[in-house]
Amino acid sequence: MNVMLANKVAVITGAGSGIGRSTAYLFAENRSKVVLIDNNKEEVDTLQSELETEGMAIEADVSSSIQMHSALKEAARTFGKVDIVFANAGINGAVAPIEDFDPDEWDKTLSVNMKGTFLTVKHAIPYMKQGGGSIIITSSVNGNRVFSNFGMTAYSASKAGQMAFGKMAALELSNYNIRVNVICPGAIDTNIGDRTYPDEEQLKNIRIPTGKKVSPNNTGTPEQVAETVLFLASDASSHVSGTEMYIDGSQTLL
Repeated sequence: MNVMLANKVAVITGAGSGIGRSTAYLFAENRSKVVLIDNNKEEVDTLQSELETEGMAIEADVSSSIQMHSALKEAARTFGKVDIVFANAGINGAVAPIEDFDPDEWDKTLSVNMKGTFLTVKHAIPYMKQGGGSIIITSSVNGNRVFSNFGMTAYSASKAGQMAFGKMAALELSNYNIRVNVICPGAIDTNIGDRTYPDEEQLKNIRIPTGKKVSPNNTGTPEQVAETVLFLASDASSHVSGTEMYIDGSQTLL
């Protein structure tokens, strides 16, 4: 059994599915105590019962300051500390031309992705300051390398914002020996598409015909992303902070 995170307390948001779920399994295999946070209580309860490690499942909306304050406080009260935070929860949200984008839908996407990251980190800091630790933020190649997914301006803006937030946080929190890094997955086989709402009729107006691309690699898996998160969470990356890591098999270099 691996022991890279032995006795570390790791908080994962968006833990119920996709990258969060795969990371929870990998952290558990590496002896971490895993705190699973998701807005779907049934999913994290089921996951918690499957993990062979100490941990807990908490239902919370990452865009709610009250709920995230309560969730992090409960985690710290139960285990005495927080060593690792994987701010992973996010949605694609609405997909539409800027002209037709509903402001409420824009706010929803930014609230979950950008504000949710801020609140997760903000409320974790008091429990990480004494012992230090690692924060990993899930951004995306969209908003950092790829700008051709038309209609996803809210999503891309939130992902670009997470990158800037992560770098600012890395410097600010270095005084407390807290490292902050940002991962940027490419095409990964998850169920985030279930929370994507494209307006196909309106999108026809802004699509630009392009030639066929040949991808150098297939779609990635959540497990491959989890391996990178494990590295950033562990002491193996003790001198890595303020850095973005692209996890896309070089697809976005085309």
